[in-house]
Amino acid sequence: MSRDERGTVTLLIIGFAVVLLTGIGVVIDTSAAYLQRQGLDTVADGAALAGADAGSRNLGALYGEGIGSEVRLAQAESAARSAVADFLRKTGASVKYPGLRARVRLDRAAQSIVVEVQAPLDLPLTVPGSPQRASIGASGSAAVLLDR
Repeated sequence: MSRDERGTVTLLIIGFAVVLLTGIGVVIDTSAAYLQRQGLDTVADGAALAGADAGSRNLGALYGEGIGSEVRLAQAESAARSAVADFLRKTGASVKYPGLRARVRLDRAAQSIVVEVQAPLDLPLTVPGSPQRASIGASGSAAVLLDR
């Protein structure tokens, strides 16, 4: 081995270790984000079901009177918002996901309640050049169909 090639293997091993450790960091951060999104999916679905159930109590008359009843629609949306907030409080979602924000809206076309939740995630490992904190979101929707 000539003198000018010494240390080449060491440099390759160090380079491979850096690439490997970066890959491990990306996998760990991605897994943490995936697990949080799965949890937020569950929260959003449960909140949407609670909102649809509460909102449907006011929507019953709406189907009998026709879709033009904006007052009943506003009441249904208000009841759904209140039920979603109550669901999030009772399940302790804000404690499990600090910084949790929820947005509730009534999808008139699909006649359903849509709940979108978002929470920050402190990433376990940080890859140089990547953010330390990510924002993870999920949405759920539910509708209560009324039979005549």
